[in-house]
Amino acid sequence: MQEQFILNIIHRPEMVPEYAEKVTGQGKAEDLGRKALLTESLDIFKLQQEAAHRNGLKATIQMTYASLFNDEAVALAKADHERYGDEIALSLLGLPCKEFREKYKTKDFCIWMFDMDMKRSVVDDVFGKFYECFGFYPESTGSYYMDAALISYIKEKYPMVKCAVATCWEEGPKAYHTCNNSWYTFMDGGPWAPWIPSKVNTHAPAADASEDSGIVAIPHLSRDLMACYDGNGSNFGTHPQNVLRGMLYTPGQFNPDGSYSGQSYPYLYNLIDQYRYQAKFNNGYAYNMQFVGPGWMNKMGRWEAPYELLKASYDDGCAYYGQLKKEGKLIDMTMAEFADYYREKKRYTEPECALWRDIIYGSDKQLFWYCDPYMRACVNMDQGGAIVDLRPYAAKLEWDIGIGTPHVQEAGYPYLIQEKYRAGYFTHYAGEGTIRSAKLCHSGEEVDLALCRTHAHFSQEGDCRRLTLDPVEVVFSDVTVKLQTVLTFREGSSEIKIERNILEVSDPEAEVTINEYMVACYGTTEYPEDMTGLHLSVRKGTVEYGLDYAYKCREQFLDGAEETVCVIPPIKTRVSLECEGRDKVGYYKEGYAFSPMFTLGYTGTVKEKEVFTTWLKLARAD
Repeated sequence: MQEQFILNIIHRPEMVPEYAEKVTGQGKAEDLGRKALLTESLDIFKLQQEAAHRNGLKATIQMTYASLFNDEAVALAKADHERYGDEIALSLLGLPCKEFREKYKTKDFCIWMFDMDMKRSVVDDVFGKFYECFGFYPESTGSYYMDAALISYIKEKYPMVKCAVATCWEEGPKAYHTCNNSWYTFMDGGPWAPWIPSKVNTHAPAADASEDSGIVAIPHLSRDLMACYDGNGSNFGTHPQNVLRGMLYTPGQFNPDGSYSGQSYPYLYNLIDQYRYQAKFNNGYAYNMQFVGPGWMNKMGRWEAPYELLKASYDDGCAYYGQLKKEGKLIDMTMAEFADYYREKKRYTEPECALWRDIIYGSDKQLFWYCDPYMRACVNMDQGGAIVDLRPYAAKLEWDIGIGTPHVQEAGYPYLIQEKYRAGYFTHYAGEGTIRSAKLCHSGEEVDLALCRTHAHFSQEGDCRRLTLDPVEVVFSDVTVKLQTVLTFREGSSEIKIERNILEVSDPEAEVTINEYMVACYGTTEYPEDMTGLHLSVRKGTVEYGLDYAYKCREQFLDGAEETVCVIPPIKTRVSLECEGRDKVGYYKEGYAFSPMFTLGYTGTVKEKEVFTTWLKLARAD
C-alpha cells in the first residue's frame, strides 16, 4: 500500500492580526486602521505566500473580513489563484477591524461565542462581502472553533462550503493557564486530525450520512500528541513560530552583512516526520497542516526571537515540506481539494489512530490515540496501557455555545476519564483519580498495572485495530506473574475490549486475583461537577442493584454479574463494563465529596495460561 502524506498550507491576509496592534502601536491609543499595521501585515502575508510558492507548494488563502475591504489584498488573492492554483477561501477569524467595530459595536472576535442571531448576521455579512469581491462564494472557511449550529447555518445558506477549520486540539485549561488565565477559548476533547463533524456536536464525528454536517473539518494546527497533551499546545505544533515560543530550536546569528543564518529546529522536522509515520496506522494516509497568521512574524519580534529568525523559521519550514514533495513523499492540496480527497478516502466509521512517541525529552514514553464516531481514547504505555483520556462521542451531546446559551465560552467535549484534570493514577494521599486500569492481588499484596511501564505494537485485522503490549512482570513476595495486555478497538462497536493474558506464573498452580476497574466522573475542566443524579447499577439477569449518586461511599458487589453501569444524565452518557473470566464478580462504588468519582469494576481469578477479558462500552442515554 502506497502511503500518502497530505499537506494543507493556509495563509490569511489578516489586516489586523491578533496581538499585533499592541506591538505595532506601542505607546499609542488603539487604532485598528493604523497604516503601519495594515502595511506590515500585508507584507508578511506576501512573504508567506512567496515562501510556499518558492518551494513548489500551493496554499489556501483565507480572506478575513478586514482584508475584503483592502483592494491590494483582494488583487493578490486573485493573482495567486490564477498563477499558482491557490484556493481563495474565507476565514471567520480576523473579524476585528474598523468596519466591524463600527457596525457591530463589540470587541468580541470569536464567532462561536456570539449569540445565534449575531452569528447569522456576521456570516451573511462576511460571505456577502466575499461574493462582492470575487463573484463567487468560498468552498472553505474556518475559525479556531465552529460550533454545530454555526456549521449548520453556513451549510444551509451556502451549500458550496465543503471544508472548514473547526477546532484546536486540546485548546483548553492548559492553554488558558499559560496565558495568564486570559485566553478564554476552551475546546478540549476534539479530534487531532481531519474528520466529518456530526450535525449536533462539532467535536463528535458523524457515524453515518444522517449525522453528516456536510463539511470536512480540519484542526487548527497539527499538534504534538504527547507534549501538547501534557502541557501547553501553543509550544508544540507544526507552526514554526510555536516551536520558537517553546524554545525548541537553536538560534542563528546575525552576519556582518546583516543577514541571519545558522538556525536549526530538528524538533519541527521530527514532528512533521512523526505525522508522516501515522500513515502506518491509518490505511496509508497521514495529514498535516500549517496555519500561521501574519501577527507571528511582525517586525518587532516575538518570544525573544528577532524578526529575522521568525521569517527564517517559516522559510525553512516551507523548504522542508517542499523537499518532501520533490522526493514524492508529500502531496500538497488546497482545503477544498482535501475535502474531496477525504470523502473518497475515508468511511464514516473508519477510526483515526496515532501511536505517538516522545520526540523532545528522550524518554521511552508512548501514547496511543484512537478516535471514531463513538469515542476518543488515549492509552498510556507509561502506565501499563491504562486508558487516561476518554470522551463519549456515542452520546453526540448537544452543546450550544455562545452568548445566550449555558456555555458562553466552554466548547470542550466532556470526558469520563482525564488524567491531567482529574489526577489519573498518581493521586493525593486521599481520594482517587480517573483511570481505566487493573490490579493484581496475591497473599495480601496488590500491584496496579499502571505502575508497569511497557510499549505497544499496532496491528489491524479486518474491522479491528489491536494494540498488543509488551509483557510485564508483577513480582509478589512468593510468586511472579508475567502478563500481557491486548486492547482491541472494533470499528463501529463503541466498545474497547481488554484482554489480560497470564503468560507465565513462577508457580503454575498459583492463583492470582485480578481487579479490572474504571474510576471516572464527568467534566471539561479540573473542577468537579455535581454528581447528584448519576445512577449506578450492577445486574445479573433479572437481579439488579442500583443507587442514585449522593456522595455516601456506598458500594455493591454481585457474583456473576453480566454488566455494571453508570448513567450520567448531564452528558447523556451510559458507560458500562462487561466481563468474561473465572469467578467474576461485578461491582460499583460511589465516591464522596473529596473524591467525587464513581468506580465500575470486575474481580476474578486467574492462573497460568488463562485470560481475563473485559469490555468497556459507551452509549447515549436519554
